[in-house]
Amino acid sequence: MSFAKRASQKARGQAPPRALAGGGPGRYFAPMRPLPSRAVVLSTLLGTLLGALGAGACRTKDPSITEPFVDAFDRAELGPAWNTTGADYRITDGKLTIARGYNHPAWLRRKLPADVVIEVDAMSKSPAGDLKMELYGDGESFDTDKGSYVSSGYVMILGGWNNSLSVICRNNEHDEGRKTERRDFRVEPGRSYHWTITRRGGQLDWKIDGRPFLAWSDPTPLSGPGHEYLAVNNWESDVTFDNLAVTPLRAGP
Repeated sequence: MSFAKRASQKARGQAPPRALAGGGPGRYFAPMRPLPSRAVVLSTLLGTLLGALGAGACRTKDPSITEPFVDAFDRAELGPAWNTTGADYRITDGKLTIARGYNHPAWLRRKLPADVVIEVDAMSKSPAGDLKMELYGDGESFDTDKGSYVSSGYVMILGGWNNSLSVICRNNEHDEGRKTERRDFRVEPGRSYHWTITRRGGQLDWKIDGRPFLAWSDPTPLSGPGHEYLAVNNWESDVTFDNLAVTPLRAGP
């Protein structure tokens, strides 16, 4: 390239191309970026690994419920003690509210004791009913596509399937997952129902307003890692939950 042409490019703010080493006239290339060093690659991989391990470690730090625990939802925000899995759970008038959650549970970030009594006041504002809780799940699972949801724990549903069916399920809400059911109960819109769920070993006893409602004994009870958390859940109905109480049961005869 002539000196005059280079000067003309410089005057127009253009940088002249660099000649390729060993190349003839007219052969040019842009500068190549250096490849990352082995140390940089190893550092990146190590950071990714430590991040993954750290996420798992956070789950092990969730406190266990060893004394009576109560959440009356008497605050403005739900806060970090609950994992809402992306659904729009919020506190309204001192109650935990949700509508159109589509099986995105709100998981309490506290580990359940092996034997426990769980109480909660639940209300549906919809004729469709559909009040739901999950027990002894993994604390993070949710429905990813509004499809057939398989829980990681037990599921109690009051007035599900358009207020036609109440069930205790193990994992799957359908087919073989339904362990015991009732079709003679209808949820009344606007009425609060007091739930009492007792688990001792594999035995699950569910009372509504102090009266026995459903019970089932699991021959292989869900327990241990992956089965330590509770959640409230929802499909479409506008529902509320209040006065959650979790009381460990002491070992006894």
